[in-house]
Formats: sequence, structure tokens, C-alpha cells
Amino acid sequence: MSSNTALYPPPPAADGFAPAAPVLPEPPRQARVLTGRAPARPTPAAAFHSVSAVTTVLLGLVAIGAMIHEPVLIPPLAASAALVHSAPTLPLAQPRGVVLGHLLGAGVGYAVLALAGSSAWAAAVAAGVTLALLILARTPHSAACATSVIVVLQTPAPGRFLPLLFGSTVLLVLTGCAASRIRRKAPKYPAYWW
Repeated sequence: MSSNTALYPPPPAADGFAPAAPVLPEPPRQARVLTGRAPARPTPAAAFHSVSAVTTVLLGLVAIGAMIHEPVLIPPLAASAALVHSAPTLPLAQPRGVVLGHLLGAGVGYAVLALAGSSAWAAAVAAGVTLALLILARTPHSAACATSVIVVLQTPAPGRFLPLLFGSTVLLVLTGCAASRIRRKAPKYPAYWW
């Protein structure tokens, strides 16, 4: 007896004597992604929705960064926005990873900067340490590694950078929530908060 048969026993046949072939339910869409095939192509409306949401939130963040002369957040937040708006059900896109992940990345970046100074070598170490802490803290968010790299290479003032980073990640999460409710067929975001 296969494991599928054990999980889903075959229903009785119509005549009640011979078992019918097992009828397995179709796996949820997220489970299909793990089957080794590329995900389905999004509909034009879904693609437009994701792209316009990401572009709008990034333009807002650029405007805020330009006003306070702090544009260095765009690379990691662009990656975060792409995750939140195009793959909202993945663990990498959840608020815990987005907000806490970037704050952990910034903290590691400032610690490495204090210990080793600003260099590409130190930035690589900061990214590795950030990834290790993200795994230990169960806050998967690969874009947070870029935050630690930016802190080491650009050396932004923490008093301005950290509040901007926190506010930007919260704004990103809130726009993800709003965007997922605007389009009826979109997966609801977040899948979990913490």
C-alpha cells in the first residue's frame, strides 16, 4: 500500500464490492510550486497589480529618502517589495521577516562596521552573519542581508537610518496588506504576522 493510499483510502466502488481507484485532491497552489516545475504564469491583471504596487511603494520610499538625503534603502527594499507583492504567501515575505529581518541586518551591519570598518570583506562577513541570525531567529528574509551590506559599505548615520528603515519596512508591510485586499483573487497578505 503506497503512502498516498494510506493517507487517502480509496472510496468504495459504486456497487460496493471492488474499491475504486484512489481520488486524490489537487494540492493547493503553493504546494504545486514545490513539485519542481516553474510556477504558473500570472494573469496580466495580477502581473500589472504586482508591478504597479511595487513601483508605487518604491517611488514613495525614494521620495522620502530624497527629502532626508538617505537613498541607500532602495536596493534591499526593492527586493522586499518584490517578495511581498509577487509572492505574498512565502515565509520570506511575511511581516516578521521583512521588519525584524531588516532590523537584524542593520544591527549586524553596524556591529561589523564598528569591529572591522568599511570594506567589501567586512560587508561579505556582515551578510553571512546576518543570514545566520535570520535562520536562528526564524525570520527568513534574504533582502535583509543586503541591508547589512549597505550599512557596512555606505556607513549611514544610525540615528537617521534606523528609524527610516523601520518606518519603510512597516510601510511596505501595510501596502502589501492593502494591495492584497484590493484585488479579490489575490492571496491574502500576510499569511501570518509573527
